Amino acid sequence: MTAAARLPAPAGASARATLAALPWALRVLTSHWRRRPLQLLALLAGLAAATALWSGVQALNAQARDSYARAASAFSGAQAPALVPVDGGPISQAAFAELRRAGWPVSPLVEGWITVGGERLRLMGIEPVTLPPAAGLAFAGEQALAGEAEDARAYPDFILPPGRLFLAPETLRANGWSPGDRPQTARGPLPPLAASSAPAPGLAIADIGFAQALLGMEGRISRLLLDPERAPQGAPEGWRRLAPEPRVDPGRLADSFHLNLTAFGGLSFIVGLFIVHGAVGLAVEQRRPLFRTLRACGLSARGLAAALAIELGAAALLAGLIGVALGYAVAAALLPDVAASLRGLYGARVPGALSLSPAWWAAGLGMSLAGAALAAGPALARAAAAPPLESARPEAWRAASARAARLRAAAAVATALAAAGLALFGRGLPAGFALLGAILAAAALGLPPLLGWALARAQGRARAPLLRWALADGRQQLPGLSLALTSLLLALAVNIGVGTMVDGFRLTFLGWLDDRLAAEVYVRAEPGAADRLQTWLEARPEIEAVLPEPRAETVVDGWPVELAGFADHPTWRSSWPLLSGLPDAWDRVAAGQGALISEQTARRFGLAPGDALVIGPGAPLEVAGVFADYGNARGQVRLSAGTLTARWPEAERGRFALRLPPADVAPLLADLRRAQDAGLAEAADQGEIRRLSRAVFERTFAVTAALNALTLGVAGIALLTALLTLAETRLPQVAPLWAMGVRRRRLAAIELGRILALAALTAALAVPLGVLVAWALTAVVNVEAFGWRLPLHLFPGQWARLALLAVAAAGLAAAVPLLRLARTPPARLAKVFADER
Repeated sequence: MTAAARLPAPAGASARATLAALPWALRVLTSHWRRRPLQLLALLAGLAAATALWSGVQALNAQARDSYARAASAFSGAQAPALVPVDGGPISQAAFAELRRAGWPVSPLVEGWITVGGERLRLMGIEPVTLPPAAGLAFAGEQALAGEAEDARAYPDFILPPGRLFLAPETLRANGWSPGDRPQTARGPLPPLAASSAPAPGLAIADIGFAQALLGMEGRISRLLLDPERAPQGAPEGWRRLAPEPRVDPGRLADSFHLNLTAFGGLSFIVGLFIVHGAVGLAVEQRRPLFRTLRACGLSARGLAAALAIELGAAALLAGLIGVALGYAVAAALLPDVAASLRGLYGARVPGALSLSPAWWAAGLGMSLAGAALAAGPALARAAAAPPLESARPEAWRAASARAARLRAAAAVATALAAAGLALFGRGLPAGFALLGAILAAAALGLPPLLGWALARAQGRARAPLLRWALADGRQQLPGLSLALTSLLLALAVNIGVGTMVDGFRLTFLGWLDDRLAAEVYVRAEPGAADRLQTWLEARPEIEAVLPEPRAETVVDGWPVELAGFADHPTWRSSWPLLSGLPDAWDRVAAGQGALISEQTARRFGLAPGDALVIGPGAPLEVAGVFADYGNARGQVRLSAGTLTARWPEAERGRFALRLPPADVAPLLADLRRAQDAGLAEAADQGEIRRLSRAVFERTFAVTAALNALTLGVAGIALLTALLTLAETRLPQVAPLWAMGVRRRRLAAIELGRILALAALTAALAVPLGVLVAWALTAVVNVEAFGWRLPLHLFPGQWARLALLAVAAAGLAAAVPLLRLARTPPARLAKVFADER
């Protein structure tokens, strides 16, 4: 060989040769998938499932946050100061004209609730000519008269018969309405509907004349809005000035809910990648002879790596497209339950239709590519870098070395210690989720060493030779099954933990609800009609007590706090349990010296019974007791009704709880709803409120149950993929036993028993892990997210069902490869001894 021949080829020539070889290399590599479509299906299913659950969760979060942004900028009528009578009575329409003539820049506003086809809408009537710009409705006011506002063209139609009713597009879609429709109400048809970006979802805006007729408030208004730029200081005689309601960002309140969803999506994504890892690992081991042949034919390591990367990228893009489409379907199916959760937990309204940006689709494809690279990249890189003459002997999985097992066990101990540190010293919601992650990571790292130790102990005690072989073979199989068993452990533990938390919440919530709903009937008056309704109720002989419940709201350090007043009555003393309190707590509250605060408020501000509570005007109040307030993201302070109305004159005074014999509830409600002069806005009996509350609870956690089921299903697919991978290389291990006289069916039964034993052991370890997850959710995450702690209830029956489900899933996953083993022809088993080993 000459010296010139020994010189390396130029870099450009090598690159050109690699590019020229790529097409035929890809044809050869992809022929494997044509011969084994089930493996291709497993690879695509793993990536698609991972991408679908991740992108579906992100779609739900994106839709909700878009709704928060809409709500923050939408018209609510509460962003301008207002005038209301000092005595809290109704406001006559004539008062508007009198104040305008006196130089006060006021604008009338009416509001109330209407029911349209079973859907409750908040109706607000405005007078667009005088509406102040601070109220936030662009088409109204003087700009509309000048033709400068965005919706000025709608102004004549808005005020002239039959008028217009402005609704958010989401509200129209949710109810199946179209612009121009006129749905019927109890007081006649609505004005023609019109889509507008101005109102928040669930809010309807009409001219004040049409709204008064629909609400039965002819000649009366709810409040008078003030133009803050032109109004003088103070208030006219007989009136008091209300400050604008502070904005509360529902997105910030619901951060914990979205973080919870993201955690579910991330867990599902990781479990889905286990499927990809198993499918690619199987394909690599099966194609080792092919890789050797390609290298021997002149394909460089760089060319093989490029071909494998292109192959994987194409599969990832195809799976990503399928996954993103499935993610959209998952998000669309879960969105109603997510909307119910956000409305029930945080009062945030989310529309029931998805509207996604192209960036979301691109992000889903990017996650598919990144997941494929993470799950399969290392295996493909090792295959491409292997020497050309490496033995083609199929070795799907190698037994882990003792040193690697010790390192894994040490990492599990270190992660468990980190979890203990987070439990003792961590603060805040991110620390709570970090604790959950550390617990699950420690379990994932520690599972293979624990299973290996258990199999070794069982092998040492076994006496039957065949059983000893089965246990030893199980230890050899363990590295190949560890990822799938880990995914099963995580999915099962999360199911147990979340299920324990939700069912415990259900028990606690229903018991708490029974205590709180002590009165037989709860009613609310129309704006300004509190006195009329109270007079009507007190005239009814069957009503034993009319208990006023005034309400007001405030914001403390950016956090919304509800102020609730109540009458000093045995109803509350006997049925309102306190978590902690002073010995004479109720007497102090009745005397106006103290207040009861919710657990959320106590934790938020570090308060305990006996501490001073500084809130609103007047002297500080003493914290007389702390009560549970489950399902409320806001704080609550309960005062005597007299203290509340004295300190907050603007409080809503139209709510009452009624005590009467249960037999008289239905006749009273019928009479009350028929009475035209009672001023009733809403009325509900105790049983109806309980049923509605339970329905909201079930819908609130429906999305959690769905994500739990999906995660467990993906874990089952991961186990099936791992078993298919191992089944391809099982013949050399079982053929000698067959040659010694063990029948194929018995071999399959031994394989099934080993898989079921490993799954049962994994399920047994998942139960205490799930209880630990439930403790972290109830005692740490729930406290940081909502401000209240749930008692930890235990449900052994539920855990047993989930464990049996996991073992059954493992048996179903093992059915296909074991059925194939039981039907393996004897000639193929005998051929093992003729092949080069």
